[in-house]
Amino acid sequence: MAAASRVRSSVALLLLPLLLLAPAPAVRARVTALIVFGDSTVDAGNNNAVQTVVRSNFPPYGRDFPGGRATGRFSNGRVATDFYSEALGLGRAFVPAYLDPGYGIRDFATGVCFASAGSGLDVATSRVFGVIPLRKQVDMFREYKARLADHLGAAEARTVVSDAVYAVSIGTNDFIENYFALTTTRFLEFTVDEYTDYLVGLARSFLAELYGLGARKIGLTGLGAMGCLPLERAHLLGRCAEEYNAAARGFNAALEEMVSELGAELPGAEIRVAAVYDFFEGIVRNPSRYGFARADVGCCGSGTYEMGYTCRAWDARTCADAGWYVFWDAVHPTERANRIIAEYLMNTTFAHFS
Repeated sequence: MAAASRVRSSVALLLLPLLLLAPAPAVRARVTALIVFGDSTVDAGNNNAVQTVVRSNFPPYGRDFPGGRATGRFSNGRVATDFYSEALGLGRAFVPAYLDPGYGIRDFATGVCFASAGSGLDVATSRVFGVIPLRKQVDMFREYKARLADHLGAAEARTVVSDAVYAVSIGTNDFIENYFALTTTRFLEFTVDEYTDYLVGLARSFLAELYGLGARKIGLTGLGAMGCLPLERAHLLGRCAEEYNAAARGFNAALEEMVSELGAELPGAEIRVAAVYDFFEGIVRNPSRYGFARADVGCCGSGTYEMGYTCRAWDARTCADAGWYVFWDAVHPTERANRIIAEYLMNTTFAHFS
């Protein structure tokens, strides 16, 4: 195992120029905090406090997180927003979950996560597994603002909120857990294009609401190649579900157009789409270029369907070294993949807020 790690490290060093398009630019602006909304791609453990099956606060999740703790992150270690926090110089290598009783407002003053695994832009998506809908995440943000004002004073709290970077990662579940999964009536109510327009309208309302609450620097991550998740490929003999990928591309194009229009309407707003589709697709279609051995299956169990409670510590099939895999379970990236994606999105998006 040690030898394998050395080999992978050597490969990674040789491939480093391919991983990073350019060194991350210096973050000159004052960033006071990182505030996170979204789904399981960025949930730091809020679902631990929710009565839902969509949880990951047990081994083998978190086995490579500091202290080997299963925090509720859907990975073997850290997620992308944890790496953003580190890169933005906020003095902490992770973002705590708002509902984690181990943290308080003093901790949340420099970063907080409201995300909930299984959530979506569409409230119907959050109802599938009974998780925290996006509107409730916004309610928690309102509560956070009040607590922050009590802790820091009203003026300083306003500064923290206005100078914070907001990271939003949401939308995939609306398609793979809701629309294409036929778990709600949305597939009867909308065509794919109509549902895309509906979701983008919800995203617009959410962004405008955040702006009204004081947010100014907002990075909204576009959808990745969701048809290439191991869970979807398992149904197609290892091939990507191109219908799903086409839906992701259509959503991203509509999102870009909406964000451009909305940004022009809101004075002082910096709203950016963190475009990840092409980069992520490049990793899953050519994993060896990035030092990975497998992208068709996840590390946990068989790697084809395991996620949440079906990913168990006793499964002898779970890989010994997740660093060789793009995916930890059948849906979510490994810590190493999260780091690579985070570095890319820092370079292209999150390090550029003025």
